[in-house]
Amino acid sequence: MMPLTFAHIGEENIIKKIGGKQEVKAHLENLGFVVGGNVTLINAIGGNVIVNVKESRIAISKEMAQKIMI
Repeated sequence: MMPLTFAHIGEENIIKKIGGKQEVKAHLENLGFVVGGNVTLINAIGGNVIVNVKESRIAISKEMAQKIMI
């Protein structure tokens, strides 16, 4: 298991765990990041990442991405 920030661009991964406080987990779940779901890293710019999750493209901060384990 590793943080989303270590994923390779274009590679599809399965979310294994979401860390952080309850409000952080709830926020990520609202965006579509759920355990067992697929996530694909599209790009990483200055530490922030752009991912494809549930047919949507979402940009999240490096800090948020580090809480998503794949």
